[in-house]
Amino acid sequence: PEEEEEADEEETEDLGHADTYAEYKPSKSTIGVSHPDIVVETNTLSSVPPPDITYTLSIPPSSISSGLLSALQLEAIIYACQQHEVILQNGQRAGFLIGDGAGVGKGRTVAGIILESFLKGRKRALWFSVSNDLKYDAERDLRDIDAPNIPVFALNKVCELNHHCFIFICIVYIRSGFSRFFCLHHFRSTGASEPKNMIYMSRLGIWGQGTPFKTFDDFLHAIEKRGVGAMEIVAMDMKVSGMYIARQLSFSGVSFRIEEITLDKEFKLVYNKAARLWAEALELFTTAAKTLGLASRKSLWGQFWSSHQRFFKYLCIAAKVRRLVELAHTEMQHGKCIVIGLQSTGEARTREVLDENDGRLDRFVSAAELKSSHRVEVGGVIKISDDSDSDSDEIDSDSNSSPESLQDSDDVIFLNHINGPAVILCVFSAKLEELKQRLLGKIAELGKELPLNTLDELIDRFGGPEKVSEMTGRKGRVVRRPDGSVRYETRAEQGLTIDHVNVREKERFMNGEKLIAIISEAASSGISLQADKRVQNRRRRVHMTLELPWSADRAIQQFGRTHRSNQVTAPEYIFLISELAGERRFASIVAKRLESLGALTHGDRRATESRDLSQYNFENKYGTKALDKITKAILRQIDNKVLPPKSYPGGDIIFFKDMKNGMIDVGIFCKEPRPSQNTEKDCTISKFLNRILGMEVHHQNSLFQYFTDNFDYLINKDKKEGKYDMGILDLAPGNDEIHEETQEKFLTPGNPQEGQVILYKISVDRGMPWEEACSKAEKLTGEYEGFYLSNKLRGNQPCVLLAEQGRGRNLILFKPNIGKQAHPENLDNLLLRYYKVTPDEAKDFWESQFVFSFTNCTHANW
Repeated sequence: PEEEEEADEEETEDLGHADTYAEYKPSKSTIGVSHPDIVVETNTLSSVPPPDITYTLSIPPSSISSGLLSALQLEAIIYACQQHEVILQNGQRAGFLIGDGAGVGKGRTVAGIILESFLKGRKRALWFSVSNDLKYDAERDLRDIDAPNIPVFALNKVCELNHHCFIFICIVYIRSGFSRFFCLHHFRSTGASEPKNMIYMSRLGIWGQGTPFKTFDDFLHAIEKRGVGAMEIVAMDMKVSGMYIARQLSFSGVSFRIEEITLDKEFKLVYNKAARLWAEALELFTTAAKTLGLASRKSLWGQFWSSHQRFFKYLCIAAKVRRLVELAHTEMQHGKCIVIGLQSTGEARTREVLDENDGRLDRFVSAAELKSSHRVEVGGVIKISDDSDSDSDEIDSDSNSSPESLQDSDDVIFLNHINGPAVILCVFSAKLEELKQRLLGKIAELGKELPLNTLDELIDRFGGPEKVSEMTGRKGRVVRRPDGSVRYETRAEQGLTIDHVNVREKERFMNGEKLIAIISEAASSGISLQADKRVQNRRRRVHMTLELPWSADRAIQQFGRTHRSNQVTAPEYIFLISELAGERRFASIVAKRLESLGALTHGDRRATESRDLSQYNFENKYGTKALDKITKAILRQIDNKVLPPKSYPGGDIIFFKDMKNGMIDVGIFCKEPRPSQNTEKDCTISKFLNRILGMEVHHQNSLFQYFTDNFDYLINKDKKEGKYDMGILDLAPGNDEIHEETQEKFLTPGNPQEGQVILYKISVDRGMPWEEACSKAEKLTGEYEGFYLSNKLRGNQPCVLLAEQGRGRNLILFKPNIGKQAHPENLDNLLLRYYKVTPDEAKDFWESQFVFSFTNCTHANW
């Protein structure tokens, strides 16, 4: 391993670091007023044109010339309506996918599509949304485009479908049995970040009768097999075919940074106590689960692990509150205002304490406080209460139970009475009761040390409800009175529902009455909180993410609240992530989505700047391989090339022993490993990142470090071997030469129109011939400028390079195989591995490597 580390020289070849986005302008549509803000499109999409326009718009010229619908929105309306006139080979009308990002104006675009259909005589439409509140947004969008005469009804308020009305349907009602009405004629979506999310888009005509893919599964398998680049090619093909359009607001002026939060000693002590307590609870549940049938056992474990995950999630959030408040006060002193993103409100636990105290409350409640509601009852019934929040997302319990099984407030599990085990149950219940009582005593003690409910604590630290606009779904909150006492109060204002209270709170923030806004998932769809030119509060928004959503889709929605059209200034984003390694679980799912969408990471999967969340994306094949390696190494099934963290007390032997015990304590390993246990199959990335939250701080951080070291090793290994999938790249971002070798045409009959594919075989020359290198060297006069050879041989000869003085002690390097290196090299690092030579000493090696690289990767010599 040491020899490999010394030989591991980074070959920083520039494989396409061109601008990720290009400014977007409609290429075929010529009508409409320019969009009020700069809108961009990914370079891959901008490289292909949309089809010619054949559709004649019916929207009145006055609506077009007045700018009620911008040129971008009109273009989307035209292509959507044009696509709706296409009949697929299976007889269905074709659909259209609007993939515009948050803030571009999808709502107004969809309203325009409905208006156009209305004017064409098609007066029935279904508009699906995630929230009833957005019915008012739909009405607003129709008013904004001068179409207030189109009525909007919520489906739950309508007894029968009217032939002359527009229906609004909330997704909630689809879950409640209205799925038979799911016949979308017009479609709003923020696009598909992963191929599997396209399963309902059958009317795009990508799979099915008359297409290359017989079923969706065939399409999914083909795309997933070919990696990141395949999805980009699908998007390009969809745009060319006229079924897809995707633009987003420019990120010009937007700043991103990740704030790593260190934990104090007191917090670590509480966290470690909690970890040990949950390990005891796991033993209790393991014992209880042995008496259950398979279905009941799955449900029991599903709820146990979702509670485990929720508990440590609250602790992770609480660890960041103090630093967030400090940052917020600093930013406000600089004339900015604050938007804080939360997902959970902790209301469920507050309601329970109210019930326990007959509606009275004189203290702040801890959302993480453990409940003692798990009990074995007479007759073999185990009752488990789930304290899920009205505002929280579904918890990924990494179990085999379905998400729906975790949504009920109570789940009653009946033991499997086979061969009359009632007597056995009585004996077993006594043992469980003893274990339970001992555990409850520890729970009560720990409860005194747990942090307060984050949302209530934040509002209190910022000066109370008079200073903070709360936009959440909770009905009440705990507040501090002027005399210092604490009480529970309702959020409702006289004559207003909670929904209307949120609207009022938004107005107070936007007019500058309050300069801090806290939004939860319940308020993060559709609401606009940007520094709008039309409102009084035009301070720059600093959007702090205290809690990343469980769903990356909802993360995109929340981030889009503060970066929207018609704003004075772009927002600043601050992602607060604690030093707890397990919290990377939350960042990972969001990073995976952002990496696909190219949203906050600027679409650059290779970015390494602090703004980049993709560094936390482990849910891919490299994460799976890294996890398999570390689990087998910890179980001493393999000798791993990657060594454990050097700083671990006690060395490697103690590290492996502690990690094995820790992974047993959180249920990753069994106490008695099965001979047939397959670690790669039994322990998924999701499960691993969920469970390590329950390990003590030092143990989880060390284990996570070992995991990421393996993760990085596997990626670097694939990069050296030319196996790393970097998606679609610009082949010649610099002065490289591209030569066309051959081209071959393929006809592509299919839906919705026929076309052709041209396959080009090309060669790219990015190297530097000796004559050019020698000419450049003649002009170099600095002490450290000139040719260098490596101390170590690669194959049977040293590496050669040309160095030119850069800024400070940095040098710009040129190599025979890649020309100019992408990043400068520090002089001290260069002198550790290379020594200076004359041009005559360098010539033969330079020419040899230049010729070799025409047909071979230089890593072949490694």
